[in-house]
Amino acid sequence: LDVSTFTCADVGVNPVVLTVTDIHGNSGVGPATVTVQDVTVPVVTTQNITVQLDATGNVTITSAQIDNGSTDACGIATSTLDISTFNCTNIGTPVTVTLTVTDVNGNTATGTAIVTVEDTVAPAVVAQNITVQLDATGNVTITPVQIDNGSTDACSIATMTLDATAFDCTDIGTTNTVTLTVTDIYGNSATGTATVTVQDVTAPVVATQDITVQLDATGNVTITAAQIDNGSTDACGIATTV
Repeated sequence: LDVSTFTCADVGVNPVVLTVTDIHGNSGVGPATVTVQDVTVPVVTTQNITVQLDATGNVTITSAQIDNGSTDACGIATSTLDISTFNCTNIGTPVTVTLTVTDVNGNTATGTAIVTVEDTVAPAVVAQNITVQLDATGNVTITPVQIDNGSTDACSIATMTLDATAFDCTDIGTTNTVTLTVTDIYGNSATGTATVTVQDVTAPVVATQDITVQLDATGNVTITAAQIDNGSTDACGIATTV
């Protein structure tokens, strides 16, 4: 034969020439064809991976992330995945994906791997300043909802808490900074700050009493506010009584 060795480059029809020589040295030749086929599927090697969702609650993977060195003697043409997009619903449940590898001659093989999806993105905290008024007892309590101004998390918020919720007369006229902590359902937390302005808009409770007074020798008498006052009160304190 003029050709006896074939490789991947020879897949298809290859002409060869057979030369036959008898015992007396006479020779003859004849043509033939050798059809070379590649029927060997690729060797698929996969690996398990862990991925994190982005701020939108989604993640997309590629076949290259799952492939762990798949090979084929004649060359790989394509590698594809049956599942490549994941979201919040995939957290907590490992997902089995199938990698399909196809060689340059159309032979295909598959392998599976496990994709573990995690949420490591903290919520986006949006806080707002508020103004609150003390009640008749000189106190006011606020909630995280009052400070929150549209905090978000792609996979849902679990809790919102404040480091300070109760205010009284001592907080009037001061800058009261509170910290809002937002935690999502997977334990990721973030904080934001806001200012709480405390006001006292409750008027004093005025209690009066009738009195009887006597004129002096000049025909006059002077009374004080204290004589008329009968225990007026104010939660934050009385400044003047006139």
